[in-house]
Amino acid sequence: MSVTLTDDARIRVLNRQWREKDKATNVLSFPAAEVPEDVTPEPLGDVIVALETVLAEAQAEDKRPQDHLVHLVVHGTLHLLGFDHEDDAEAEEMEEMERGILEGLGICDPYALPAET
Repeated sequence: MSVTLTDDARIRVLNRQWREKDKATNVLSFPAAEVPEDVTPEPLGDVIVALETVLAEAQAEDKRPQDHLVHLVVHGTLHLLGFDHEDDAEAEEMEEMERGILEGLGICDPYALPAET
């Protein structure tokens, strides 16, 4: 699997080209190949992360940039493994997996609401 850090302009072009969405996004994942569900592809594919967006989101959400970056690499990797978040049930399953992986890496829950002060 490869991970590419890029800027918002490039990820916007890719998002428009592959998803017909003319806007920057924080992460895109491209599977290397379509394979049966019971087979893990080698290599998995590509995860492309928009570093500008990651840094802006981290600042806006008061997160450590490196933690947010790791979260998005995990998120993109789960997409390559076949997980998605097109409906609430899928989103809940995927977010729970992300939380578990990140907890194992010592990273706080990225979906937790900020503590009130």
